[in-house]
Amino acid sequence: MLLARLSDEARASPRRRRNFNFHPRDDYPSNRLLNAIEPDSYVPPHRHLDPTKDETLFVLRGAVGVLLFDVEGGVLERRVLRVGADALGIDIAHGTIHSLIALESGTVVFEAKAGPFIARTAAELPGFAPDEHSPEAAGYLAWMRSLFA
Repeated sequence: MLLARLSDEARASPRRRRNFNFHPRDDYPSNRLLNAIEPDSYVPPHRHLDPTKDETLFVLRGAVGVLLFDVEGGVLERRVLRVGADALGIDIAHGTIHSLIALESGTVVFEAKAGPFIARTAAELPGFAPDEHSPEAAGYLAWMRSLFA
């Protein structure tokens, strides 16, 4: 019920994703959340520079493509996480530039990383990828999706 409701909210959201936090506050020391994401949601490549912010993802519903990048924007690794497959989770070390895309409508992932939640800084957003709200974002998302076609 929760996963379906969250997916419905993601489909209705302008960003085409919605999260459900298990942690009680943004400043809590451990962030654990569900993230419902639709295939047309653009998650800009980013990294977490804080050495305590390794990030763990598990797909609970649907499928997600995970991309790991070098500092120039070259793809170092592509991984598909899918319910029922051998790979359904990944641990992303702090400092690793990464992004993810939903490969199916209704995809929901569980995320865990150290808190507190702090909005991304300019240093955590590499210069090779467009901002989430820029006109170039749709083209970059299409390119990322093509890597999983």
